[in-house]
Amino acid sequence: MPHVLLIEDDVSVRDGMELVLRRHGYDVGTAATGEEGLALLAGPAGAAADLAVLDLMLPGIDGFEVCRRLRAAGSTVPVIMLTARGDDGDIVRGLEAGADDYVVKPVTAPVLEARIRAALRRAEPVRSAGGEDHAGLVIDRAAITVAKRGAPIALPPTELRLLLELSASPARVFSREQLLRSVWDHDFLGDSRLVDAAVGRLRAKIEDVPARPRYVQTVRGFGYRFGPV
Repeated sequence: MPHVLLIEDDVSVRDGMELVLRRHGYDVGTAATGEEGLALLAGPAGAAADLAVLDLMLPGIDGFEVCRRLRAAGSTVPVIMLTARGDDGDIVRGLEAGADDYVVKPVTAPVLEARIRAALRRAEPVRSAGGEDHAGLVIDRAAITVAKRGAPIALPPTELRLLLELSASPARVFSREQLLRSVWDHDFLGDSRLVDAAVGRLRAKIEDVPARPRYVQTVRGFGYRFGPV
């Protein structure tokens, strides 16, 4: 039974989502503030959490800061952020802070549950034989680990899936739509912001100079490819 932590200050929204998720077979924990959510994720409940659903507009520490602190602490728990306004600026800020996906409130039960299922699938290990050394970036597909010059790199599931997908076919150019389908399972969405934000976060962790990427390269007008090429 997957454990989902729901961080939402609106009691009616929180209770409604909790009821829906429990009916779909999820174990649900709840928090009403960012501080409470961070405390839970830092304790035993956090170790058990398979995913967090995080409202951006929280009292005190908002959802942006919660997500930033989680990622800064090395947490790789998948995060789906909730935004009430659907504002592009909020969505981009949330994705840049480390969220894996987003939904706009009010959200229907089927949409929320579909996004959670997709995020949990991304978190499942995908193993294949052999390790690969890409000019100092070592990707071990059997152990599902990434290291650079001998130093391990912790990647959240979405960024790891993205790296595995790109590096499986070096020099091949992937469109954003192809990556949305293969990594996010979002053939129904077509939202390139998810891809661009994840690429930016991945580059910050694996590139020497993120502004001049060696591994995850942009092919203008087409998408991304994995190098060095």
